[in-house]
Amino acid sequence: MSQRIILFGPLPPPYGGVSVLLSSLFGHLKDCPIFVWAIFGNNWDDSRITRFNHRRLGVIRALAKQGYKSRIVDFTHFHLEYPNPILLPIWLIAKTLLGFEWIKHVNDGSLPARYAKFSRSQKRRFKSALKAIDELIVVNSDLRDWLIEEIGVTQKLTLIPSLFNIPAEIQNAPLSAKTSATLNILDKHSRLVCSIGTFIPSYGFQHVAEAVERLRSSTGTDIGLLLLDGSFAHDASFREDVLKDRDWISVLTDVPNPEIYQVLSRFDVFVRAFEAESYGISRVEAIWSGTPVVAVDVGETRGMQTYRFGDVHTLTQLIGNVLSGTTKIELASWGNLYRAEADENLRRFVETVRIDCPNEVLGSVEVQA
Repeated sequence: MSQRIILFGPLPPPYGGVSVLLSSLFGHLKDCPIFVWAIFGNNWDDSRITRFNHRRLGVIRALAKQGYKSRIVDFTHFHLEYPNPILLPIWLIAKTLLGFEWIKHVNDGSLPARYAKFSRSQKRRFKSALKAIDELIVVNSDLRDWLIEEIGVTQKLTLIPSLFNIPAEIQNAPLSAKTSATLNILDKHSRLVCSIGTFIPSYGFQHVAEAVERLRSSTGTDIGLLLLDGSFAHDASFREDVLKDRDWISVLTDVPNPEIYQVLSRFDVFVRAFEAESYGISRVEAIWSGTPVVAVDVGETRGMQTYRFGDVHTLTQLIGNVLSGTTKIELASWGNLYRAEADENLRRFVETVRIDCPNEVLGSVEVQA
């Protein structure tokens, strides 16, 4: 009998990068023998998905029911990246008692910078967690190099970017009434810019708003800006500052990821202004939607116009060059390259986690559990 495989993390909503990653993986692997423990999201009509509130220690019941000798891929943030003083000890005790294998999927590109500012107790918890991990999967080479060279990780560590192709059933998902209404309002503008993030300073919404404001003033062009707010973090005063006296900005909150591809295709340029990108799934989603990308120079940058976080002058120039047609990007070839890489990422994930999938999931690639 094959070992039970559990993917443990958030499902949308909210539509943050990790929840989109996990839901995409489940979309591809739904015909494979896997289970999902979901800490966020709506209820799914699938008996293999167990949803619970981790803040109320719902993981204890899940561990008691399915944890024994399982192989658990942990996409959560509270065991390693933000080592919680309550949840981590429970997890470590359960691992000792139940003998499950812990594969930690490390997604947080801000971890190296934040670790330097950890308190002694945080570093102690981090090291305790790291010692108990059996294998690691990381989403970029910076995290890999930091874990090996600075932290001294000796366990098996696999680099798998967090990009997977769009599951076929969601490529043409219909738009909700709320999304359609907002896009119809935006259509009154002659040019359109879009950005994805949330209303805290590190996601750069203020920089994007300032850049568009400058272009509206310097070119006389009626440019509309849509901010897609994932809502997994929120600063009310920051939000007010970004939107104040800018009636040309529209906001959509918790847009279902299946709608993103149709939304992005309506825009002239997509801006990803996040300071600490791990990979940057939304950047590639924009390219797949046929929309040019301007992004901070971290994470995935191929086929994109890049700038340094906070450099509003350069950001303004880059957006202006795309809107004016001065900068042209061959999006189709980059889109095809990313699709091929996404297929390879899925193959490597299945192989690394040792999921026993039907041949049609991975084409001609055979994977042994």
